[in-house]
This record gives sequence, C-alpha cells and structure tokens, in this order.
Amino acid sequence: MTAAGTGGAGGHAISLASGVVPEFGPIETIDAAVAGGFDAVGLWIEPADWTDATTRAAKARLADAGLPLLDVEVVWIKPGPLDPDHLRIIDIGAEMGAANVLVVSSDPDQGATAAKFARLCAHGGERGMRIALEFGMFTDVKTIDQALAVIAAAGDPAAALLVDPIHLSRSGGSPEDVAAVPRHLLPYAQMCDAVAIGPDPHDFDGIIREAVDERLQTGEGALPLAAVMRALPDRVPLSIELRSKALRDAFPDPGARAKAVADATRRFLATLN
Repeated sequence: MTAAGTGGAGGHAISLASGVVPEFGPIETIDAAVAGGFDAVGLWIEPADWTDATTRAAKARLADAGLPLLDVEVVWIKPGPLDPDHLRIIDIGAEMGAANVLVVSSDPDQGATAAKFARLCAHGGERGMRIALEFGMFTDVKTIDQALAVIAAAGDPAAALLVDPIHLSRSGGSPEDVAAVPRHLLPYAQMCDAVAIGPDPHDFDGIIREAVDERLQTGEGALPLAAVMRALPDRVPLSIELRSKALRDAFPDPGARAKAVADATRRFLATLN
C-alpha cells in the first residue's frame, strides 16, 4: 500500500478481504486483488490444506505484485486448550509479512477466551504482528464492549480490535462506541454495507446467512458508514469484507468481482472528501 494507511481513496488504503472470493485459493486471491486495483490483500489460511509450498508460492506472488498482506484469517478460539494450529496460522502470516491476524471466539468462557487471546498476542507480538479480535452476534464475543473487555484482560500491546460495520450494527453498537475506542487498538477496520434491519438476534442461521451471502456494496445499503468512518482513526486501512452471493453470481471471475468491489468502495470513499 503505499505504507499502511497512507494510500487509496481519501487516504484509506483498501484491501481485498478473502471473503470476497471465498471459492478461490491464495494465489487467485492475490491475483484478484491486483486485477481489482486494491492496495493490499488479506488471505484465508486453512491449516489442513496449507503447506510450506503454499507459503512460498503466496509470498513470492505477493512480492511480484508489490502487494502488502494486511491480514490473515481466521484464528477461531474454541472451548478447551489453545489449538496449536492457531499459532501456526500466526507463523504462516508472519512468514508472508502479514500485519494483522483476525481472531474470533466461540468459547463462552470469557476468562478462558482472554487467556488464549493473550497467548496469541504474545506469539504474534514477538513477530511484529497485531492480533485483532472481531466481535459479532455469530460468536461468543458479541459486542464491542465484550471485545474490549477481553482485550483489556489480555493486557498485551499486540492486542487489537477489529470493527465490521455489519457486526457493529447487528450487535447494537454505534459509531459513537467506535469513536470512544483508544486509537492504538484500531490498526485496521473492515468495511461493507447492508440493509437497515437484519435478522432476529436469536436467529443464528439468519445471522450467518446475512454475514456470508447478503452483504451489500459499500455505500449501497443503509448502515451509518459515513459516521463509522468518522469514528475510525484517520487514514486507517480498510479490509473490504464484502461476502455476497449476488456478487459471486454476477462476477464468477475473481478479478472482475474484485474490480467491482474496489470501484464501489472508492466511489463511496470519494463522497467523504
């Protein structure tokens, strides 16, 4: 990206999230980010399928493209002891130069979540990475306040908060809540749009369906995105997390899909200037 957070429309570098092209592998995702004109990219790491050869190939393609790796995902904390694969995801991300690691939790024990999150932060911090906890109704860290409590309990400088506007809205959060977050906890943010009223908070299947299939192009829905942007740090990098069945159907080619997403995002960002 021109250095993180300094390029892109309106001063915001934009990164292609892996969820925009979920049916494609890491090399195709990088190629799509290049074709779409993104400033950076994010990669999904599936430990069972990811080999040392995958790391070498992805690292080489990133270097060839001159494309920074904004984040890798997903470390999904679950009940029980910390999964060694979670540390491996961090190590793979570090080898490729990732700035951030995306973490969610489905462990209902907040103390256990905080302890495991602290171990992830210690591991990532040694490698110069931020460990970003995402909250949402689809996890057991459902709100921004719960996420901040876990981060505070972990007490590690590598800990970070990841805000996604759809999860902020569906969990009852507001742009004012984001504005109150200490700036150092927000190294990057996600961006997308959605309809005004989401699924019933108790409808887990509906929440998942909206999150993975029904997001809207940035600026084409009803979320208070301009207010969210004002609440975020200046020039913060944006991971465009636009999971959409409609987009997948309309743009089967990953590069064309990425370009449609980048173009819509930049049109929205231009309205903020």
